[in-house]
Amino acid sequence: MKHTFLIAATTLVLACGCSEKQETAQRNTENFCLNTQLKEKIEIETVKNQTVAENLSLTGNITYNTDDVVQFSSLVGGLITNTYFSLGDYVKKGDVLAEIKSTELNSLQAERKSLEAQLQVANRQLQSVQSMFDDGIASQSELVQANSEVNVLKSSLENVEQNLSLYSASNEKSVFQIKAPVTGYIVSKNVSPGMQIAANDAPLFTISNLSKVWVMVNVYPANLKDIHEGMDVTITTPAYPNQTFTGKITVISQVFDAEEHVLKARIVMDNKDLKLKPGLTADILINKKDSDTKMAAVNAKALIFDNNQNYIMVYKDDCHIERRQISPTVKNRDFLYFESGLNEGEKVIVKNHLLIYEQLKATN
Repeated sequence: MKHTFLIAATTLVLACGCSEKQETAQRNTENFCLNTQLKEKIEIETVKNQTVAENLSLTGNITYNTDDVVQFSSLVGGLITNTYFSLGDYVKKGDVLAEIKSTELNSLQAERKSLEAQLQVANRQLQSVQSMFDDGIASQSELVQANSEVNVLKSSLENVEQNLSLYSASNEKSVFQIKAPVTGYIVSKNVSPGMQIAANDAPLFTISNLSKVWVMVNVYPANLKDIHEGMDVTITTPAYPNQTFTGKITVISQVFDAEEHVLKARIVMDNKDLKLKPGLTADILINKKDSDTKMAAVNAKALIFDNNQNYIMVYKDDCHIERRQISPTVKNRDFLYFESGLNEGEKVIVKNHLLIYEQLKATN
């Protein structure tokens, strides 16, 4: 009888203890409610059934449109006396970018003066022969010879002047001027005042029109079966993580890059706002063919990973928010898809949900 009484008493104590814990947890959960300030910071989205989309995520980098790049090498050697541009500057065709002091300019100018003096003498000689020919003193051949000498000197002078014009010679400064051959942005600069250069040496600068750029995508062997020309892509960059750019794959190389062991796929992008900077890395999301399956889908931003488990915050009302453990059937960068565990029409917190998660976790 005594043992029976002790067992019954123990059972009653345990039952009371469990009941008290459950009531405490329930009270703690029910006691948490969204206040006005916190509710203004969150975003809630409704779960919808939608077609499952499979995406392929690749990496790449932004480069110049090589069909619209001009590299400038000087046609003459000499000493760079001045530069009037910096890396990244926007220049117009014909703008003076640098000046060169060169012995070739001195030679051309000296040659031009010599030819001009000779031409003056030849013209006077021609006038004299013409006068004598009119008076019957000079012969026809003498007139032709004098006229020929004038034409030869004119031709030589024109050739020198064309060379001076080609090299953009400045008579006032006695320098060759380097002018922008096209309109665009200076994307590389390899020249500075005091620098000695040789004719047809390495490019002094490069100009590119950045209104269109290329995104070069790294395609690995395992991805080849899923990539083809004309596929739609979405691009993000570290500089603008919350902005996406859209395009299409225009060309896929047929030769593997020897260093990176990848094929390169090219995407030609409009860049009128100049946000896509050559040299930036890029994340490329390729939209594979959608399946025929529809599942409950929620924004991937709603996912919370904690202690090797996945959770979402299901909103019922301001005082009833569920911290639900989930196992998505399919997921991509944008959405989580569920065959079970989440139903169409339920509401999920997708922004600042971690704040609520931590508070609910602390109360339970």
